[in-house]
Amino acid sequence: MKAELLVRRGVLAMAFAGLLAAGAYAQDPTPQQQDIKSDKKDIRQDKKDLAKDRADRNADQRDINKDKRDLSKDRADRNADQRDINHDKRDLAKDRADRNADQRDINKDKRELARDDAKYGANSAQAKGDRKDLRADRADRNKDQHDINHDKVDLAKDRADRNADQRDVNHDKKDLAKDRKDRNKDQKDINKDKRDLHKDRKDLRKDRKGH
Repeated sequence: MKAELLVRRGVLAMAFAGLLAAGAYAQDPTPQQQDIKSDKKDIRQDKKDLAKDRADRNADQRDINKDKRDLSKDRADRNADQRDINHDKRDLAKDRADRNADQRDINKDKRELARDDAKYGANSAQAKGDRKDLRADRADRNKDQHDINHDKVDLAKDRADRNADQRDVNHDKKDLAKDRKDRNKDQKDINKDKRDLHKDRKDLRKDRKGH
């Protein structure tokens, strides 16, 4: 009887020990399970990195597109200002030529007035005609000088606008170069993320097969 009781107790003890060992085995993952878990974690991180780098790349591409639009607009403005400058220069040259011609007329009128005053007298019809011509030519000369002054102001303003637009063009070029550099870097990161993801998926398949 005692022998049978001892056998039963031994069997129960062995069964209990087996259960404990099985529980411990279930709780303590194998190296293969740990590798699979680590591979899955790497894959999740790779996907996050890939999504972030794609978002960065797309944002940089939008910046590039905006830079191109800004550059195109600023170049158009700069070119329009340059055309205004060229127009101002032509106006200025024409008004100076007119002013100089009027000054020559004034000088001629003065000579004729002096000659007619001496020859016919200050109150003669010839002298009065010369004075009238002289007043008209002086008025023309003064108007041309006023146009010249106005042309100079326009020219200075258009040059300032052109120079400001050129600075904008230069700034746009720098922004475009920087954003292209950022976009290219993000694309390299994306390519690296894809390679990492491919490698980690390959590792996961190998670990699942137990190799």
